Amino acid sequence: MNRRNHFPAQTATAIAASCDRLPWGGLLALAMAAFICIFTETIPAGLLPQLSEGLGISEALAGQLVTSYALGSLMAAIPVTAATRGWPRRRLLLVTMTGFLAFNSVTAMSSDFALTLAARFFAGVSGGVLWGMAAGYARRMVPDALKGRALAVSMVGSPLAMALGVPAGTFLGGLAGWRAVFGIMSLITVLLIVWIVRKMPEYPGQQAAGRTSLRTIFMMKGVRPVLAVVLLWVLAHNILYTYIAPYLARAGLAGRVDLTLLIFGLASIVGIWIVGMWIDRMQHKMVLVSLAGFALASLLLGVAAGQPALIYLAVALWGLTFGGAGTLLQTAMAETAGEHADVGQSMLVTAWNLAIGGGGFIGAVMLETMDAGSLPWALLLLTLLALLAAWRINVRRFTSRKRGEGPTLLPESE
Repeated sequence: MNRRNHFPAQTATAIAASCDRLPWGGLLALAMAAFICIFTETIPAGLLPQLSEGLGISEALAGQLVTSYALGSLMAAIPVTAATRGWPRRRLLLVTMTGFLAFNSVTAMSSDFALTLAARFFAGVSGGVLWGMAAGYARRMVPDALKGRALAVSMVGSPLAMALGVPAGTFLGGLAGWRAVFGIMSLITVLLIVWIVRKMPEYPGQQAAGRTSLRTIFMMKGVRPVLAVVLLWVLAHNILYTYIAPYLARAGLAGRVDLTLLIFGLASIVGIWIVGMWIDRMQHKMVLVSLAGFALASLLLGVAAGQPALIYLAVALWGLTFGGAGTLLQTAMAETAGEHADVGQSMLVTAWNLAIGGGGFIGAVMLETMDAGSLPWALLLLTLLALLAAWRINVRRFTSRKRGEGPTLLPESE
């Protein structure tokens, strides 16, 4: 691409469409970007005691570092994604990763809680833009027959961050301090920026003449029901995930936060692998089964009390059923929004991060007014509501549309 944003006649899209295999270099770069994003978002959950002590604040207040990140994503995802629809995709990806580099570096060096909150907020802005573009970017690299699998590969960084990154970061934080964790993540981001420049194909943004208003996209049939499921499911997840350390301390497992997160993350990898194998054939059923399993995990966590084996089993089931949630729901939104997938994804990101922020806030209130033992019961209630919402959505909203159909999936009812 030259400085005037002219793309060669044989575009990256045409090249991808002629291939019958996945473009691993580009998809793995997106997976690493997802890893950095999810790690940055969730690592405070594993470092809550260290952050609390290091910044001189309570654990409930330290949990607001997760909320601040989510607020940044929430406020930026739709307007910034809409404003950058015309940007070349690789350029926008490089800008978002530079944001992670800058704000994680500030977090690593900051001793002031207000400054740290601000850095987390702007890191969240970068995350919101990344999630708004990542699904569409991955799907544009491959022909139609490989779109679901390409999205699953590009999303594998999310469970890897939870399976390996957060437990490793938690362990390292106990040895070298939380500042070292954020510093190392900044170094990894530098390497990824080089990788993106070398390996990522470029794609043009959406032309101004082809853009549809945000309201029109939001009112497309199927978009709002998908967002409702996202909001309920992710809210349930984050109420406990953000405050997993206090929950485990109550259960007598205060020293097993890293092990618990490792179990969760490994199970999440298995979950996303299962989703990648079956998503194109039985997506709606997978959503329902995942939510039912998530509800069972919530119930087990609520009754486990001081039974470590049962807690670990429930955490494994939790990870298995939540690991593929992002891929399932992003695919549903991409298929529903069609050519407006990037903006649709930004709406999904907004709902997702509203749920993350809400989880941090609601969890803090529950910790202050009740105790950590009440958290799984909130998960169960919200998950049952999500299951009901998903059950009432026509199967076609959660299945890939047939070749040749229009971009809008017709609902059974709104």
